[in-house]
Amino acid sequence: MKPNDLEAYLHEHIPISHQMGIYVVRADLECVTLGAPLEPNVNHRSTVFGGSCASVAMLAAWCIVLLRVREAGRDARIVIQHGEVDYLVPIDGAFSATSRSPEEAVWSRFLRSLERGRPARVELAADVESASKLVAKMAGSYAALPIRKR
Repeated sequence: MKPNDLEAYLHEHIPISHQMGIYVVRADLECVTLGAPLEPNVNHRSTVFGGSCASVAMLAAWCIVLLRVREAGRDARIVIQHGEVDYLVPIDGAFSATSRSPEEAVWSRFLRSLERGRPARVELAADVESASKLVAKMAGSYAALPIRKR
Protein backbone atom coordinates (compact mmCIF):
# COMPACT_ATOMS: atom_id res chain seq x y z
CA MET A 1 0.00 0.00 0.00
CA LYS A 2 1.44 3.37 -0.99
CA PRO A 3 1.60 6.20 1.58
CA ASN A 4 -1.20 8.15 -0.17
CA ASP A 5 -3.40 5.04 -0.23
CA LEU A 6 -2.76 4.35 3.46
CA GLU A 7 -3.57 7.95 4.35
CA ALA A 8 -6.85 7.78 2.39
CA TYR A 9 -7.66 4.46 4.10
CA LEU A 10 -7.05 5.95 7.55
CA HIS A 11 -9.13 9.04 6.84
CA GLU A 12 -12.01 6.92 5.54
CA HIS A 13 -11.98 4.13 8.13
CA ILE A 14 -10.68 6.02 11.17
CA PRO A 15 -12.28 9.46 10.70
CA ILE A 16 -10.61 10.99 13.76
CA SER A 17 -7.29 10.62 11.92
CA HIS A 18 -8.50 13.21 9.42
CA GLN A 19 -9.71 15.54 12.18
CA MET A 20 -6.29 15.27 13.85
CA GLY A 21 -4.54 16.14 10.59
CA ILE A 22 -2.62 12.86 10.53
CA TYR A 23 -0.62 12.29 7.37
CA VAL A 24 1.58 9.42 6.23
CA VAL A 25 5.28 10.18 5.91
CA ARG A 26 6.45 6.62 5.23
CA ALA A 27 4.61 3.34 4.89
CA ASP A 28 6.20 0.02 4.05
CA LEU A 29 6.55 -3.41 5.64
CA GLU A 30 9.56 -2.32 7.69
CA CYS A 31 8.50 1.09 8.99
CA VAL A 32 5.51 3.41 9.26
CA THR A 33 5.86 7.08 10.14
CA LEU A 34 2.79 9.23 10.70
CA GLY A 35 2.91 12.98 11.21
CA ALA A 36 0.50 15.45 12.78
CA PRO A 37 0.39 19.22 13.26
CA LEU A 38 0.07 20.96 16.61
CA GLU A 39 -3.09 22.99 15.91
CA PRO A 40 -5.82 20.31 15.89
CA ASN A 41 -4.05 18.44 18.69
CA VAL A 42 -3.36 21.31 21.07
CA ASN A 43 -4.24 21.33 24.76
CA HIS A 44 -4.88 24.15 27.26
CA ARG A 45 -1.11 24.68 27.69
CA SER A 46 -0.48 25.21 23.95
CA THR A 47 1.28 21.84 23.71
CA VAL A 48 0.13 18.57 22.17
CA PHE A 49 -2.69 16.85 24.05
CA GLY A 50 -1.38 13.57 25.49
CA GLY A 51 -4.22 11.60 23.94
CA SER A 52 -3.30 12.89 20.50
CA CYS A 53 0.32 11.89 20.98
CA ALA A 54 -0.75 8.42 22.12
CA SER A 55 -3.21 8.07 19.24
CA VAL A 56 -0.65 8.90 16.56
CA ALA A 57 1.90 6.51 18.10
CA MET A 58 -0.62 3.68 18.49
CA LEU A 59 -1.91 4.23 14.97
CA ALA A 60 1.61 4.07 13.47
CA ALA A 61 2.11 0.62 15.00
CA TRP A 62 -1.43 -0.41 14.02
CA CYS A 63 -0.55 0.46 10.42
CA ILE A 64 2.43 -1.93 10.49
CA VAL A 65 0.01 -4.74 11.39
CA LEU A 66 -2.44 -3.64 8.68
CA LEU A 67 0.28 -3.65 6.02
CA ARG A 68 1.57 -7.08 7.09
CA VAL A 69 -1.92 -8.61 7.12
CA ARG A 70 -2.74 -7.12 3.71
CA GLU A 71 0.59 -8.24 2.22
CA ALA A 72 -0.22 -11.80 3.32
CA GLY A 73 -3.64 -11.59 1.65
CA ARG A 74 -5.53 -12.09 4.90
CA ASP A 75 -8.69 -10.51 6.26
CA ALA A 76 -8.55 -9.59 9.91
CA ARG A 77 -9.88 -7.06 12.39
CA ILE A 78 -6.85 -5.34 13.89
CA VAL A 79 -7.09 -4.02 17.44
CA ILE A 80 -4.78 -2.76 20.14
CA GLN A 81 -5.08 -4.82 23.32
CA HIS A 82 -2.80 -2.82 25.53
CA GLY A 83 -0.75 0.32 25.14
CA GLU A 84 1.52 2.41 27.33
CA VAL A 85 3.04 5.79 26.56
CA ASP A 86 5.91 7.50 28.33
CA TYR A 87 5.83 11.27 27.76
CA LEU A 88 9.39 12.56 27.98
CA VAL A 89 8.90 16.30 27.34
CA PRO A 90 6.00 18.56 26.33
CA ILE A 91 5.48 18.73 22.56
CA ASP A 92 5.10 22.30 21.35
CA GLY A 93 4.95 21.79 17.58
CA ALA A 94 4.28 19.32 14.81
CA PHE A 95 5.23 15.76 15.70
CA SER A 96 5.61 12.33 14.15
CA ALA A 97 5.48 8.73 15.34
CA THR A 98 7.57 5.95 13.85
CA SER A 99 6.98 2.25 14.36
CA ARG A 100 9.48 -0.30 13.09
CA SER A 101 8.72 -3.89 12.21
CA PRO A 102 10.14 -6.70 14.34
CA GLU A 103 12.10 -9.51 12.67
CA GLU A 104 10.52 -11.82 10.12
CA ALA A 105 10.30 -14.74 12.58
CA VAL A 106 7.79 -12.73 14.60
CA TRP A 107 5.63 -12.19 11.52
CA SER A 108 5.89 -15.85 10.51
CA ARG A 109 4.40 -16.92 13.86
CA PHE A 110 1.82 -14.14 13.63
CA LEU A 111 0.66 -15.17 10.15
CA ARG A 112 0.58 -18.88 11.04
CA SER A 113 -1.92 -18.08 13.77
CA LEU A 114 -4.13 -16.21 11.30
CA GLU A 115 -3.87 -19.04 8.76
CA ARG A 116 -5.12 -21.44 11.44
CA GLY A 117 -8.10 -19.18 12.09
CA ARG A 118 -6.80 -18.06 15.47
CA PRO A 119 -6.12 -14.55 16.74
CA ALA A 120 -2.55 -13.41 16.09
CA ARG A 121 -0.68 -11.17 18.50
CA VAL A 122 2.39 -8.97 18.20
CA GLU A 123 4.25 -6.49 20.41
CA LEU A 124 5.18 -3.21 18.73
CA ALA A 125 6.68 0.09 19.74
CA ALA A 126 6.71 3.62 18.36
CA ASP A 127 8.96 6.59 18.97
CA VAL A 128 7.44 10.06 18.86
CA GLU A 129 9.63 12.95 17.72
CA SER A 130 9.22 16.69 17.43
CA ALA A 131 11.87 19.06 16.09
CA SER A 132 14.22 16.04 15.72
CA LYS A 133 13.95 15.23 19.45
CA LEU A 134 12.52 12.08 21.04
CA VAL A 135 9.50 13.31 23.01
CA ALA A 136 7.55 10.13 23.81
CA LYS A 137 7.72 6.34 23.54
CA MET A 138 4.83 3.92 23.09
CA ALA A 139 4.72 0.16 23.59
CA GLY A 140 1.65 -1.82 22.63
CA SER A 141 0.17 -5.28 22.17
CA TYR A 142 -1.83 -5.72 18.96
CA ALA A 143 -4.11 -8.51 17.83
CA ALA A 144 -5.41 -9.48 14.43
CA LEU A 145 -8.71 -11.31 14.72
CA PRO A 146 -9.56 -13.52 11.75
CA ILE A 147 -12.72 -12.57 9.89
CA ARG A 148 -14.74 -15.69 9.37
CA LYS A 149 -16.50 -15.94 6.04
CA ARG A 150 -20.07 -17.18 6.19
